[in-house]
Amino acid sequence: MVNGIINVYKEKGYTSFDVVAKLRGVYHQKKIGHTGTLDPDAEGVLPVCLGKATKVCDLLTDKDKEYEAVLLLGKETDTQDISGKILAEAKVQASEEEVERVIRSFIGAYDQIPPMYSALKVEGQKLCDLARKGITVERKARNVQIYGIEIEKMDLPEVTIRVHCSKGTYIRTLCHDIGEKLGCHGCMKSLIRTRVSAFSLEEAHRLSEIEEKPTAWIMPVDVVFSSFEKAVVSDQAEKLIVNGNRISQDYLLNMKDFCKTDRIRFYREDGSFIGIYEYKEETFDFKPVKLFLE
Repeated sequence: MVNGIINVYKEKGYTSFDVVAKLRGVYHQKKIGHTGTLDPDAEGVLPVCLGKATKVCDLLTDKDKEYEAVLLLGKETDTQDISGKILAEAKVQASEEEVERVIRSFIGAYDQIPPMYSALKVEGQKLCDLARKGITVERKARNVQIYGIEIEKMDLPEVTIRVHCSKGTYIRTLCHDIGEKLGCHGCMKSLIRTRVSAFSLEEAHRLSEIEEKPTAWIMPVDVVFSSFEKAVVSDQAEKLIVNGNRISQDYLLNMKDFCKTDRIRFYREDGSFIGIYEYKEETFDFKPVKLFLE
């Protein structure tokens, strides 16, 4: 079984599930998962986890992300992007200065109502399935964080923006909400995800590249935790490691003050990755959080 992470460049026309299905055929294994859905018309970074690396899917889904989007003012659609049915149109009368001011007003904490055309579930049913039946249900607003918005180009009624945001943020909805605040409606014309955590667009690989060289682009699972402190554990602790037990600080070969560190990467003396541990001050030892043992 292949273990690791591939930074996939998802192209237009593919669903995130399509990418996973394709890679299952390439690697001849079922244990594969993606780290955050991209709409079929969207493209960009889609980290895909193989084998034991699927344990970090939820961690990557929770990471912050960056997008480049084209906001089209003057149109409202049922899907909140250009592929949907037009519900309303209005003339864009706002100046460039006003458009910029409104866009920047969304920076910070923001209560966002998820779109009906989404994979979120209400009482066990996907919102998109209900929307296709013409059913609209009430959705609770979710608090998201817009860490930053850069305006890269403005040629009204279109505005190209780069958005750095928290998990759970719908860029389609952000475009819709900007349009509503301007009083002229708005929808998303295009979307590219440029970064997920440490995975960037520049280092993403298309499916054709992966099919040609299946093993060339696989990264080890510990790249996800590169920002964590690193600890090396003595081989004498091997039995404790394989049984998932706590590790005393006496077994650390590079003992330092880990008390203020939330999570720590643990490695064997041979350099192989063990997993993520957290220090417990009350017991002066390290508790396993996620193990990736071979």
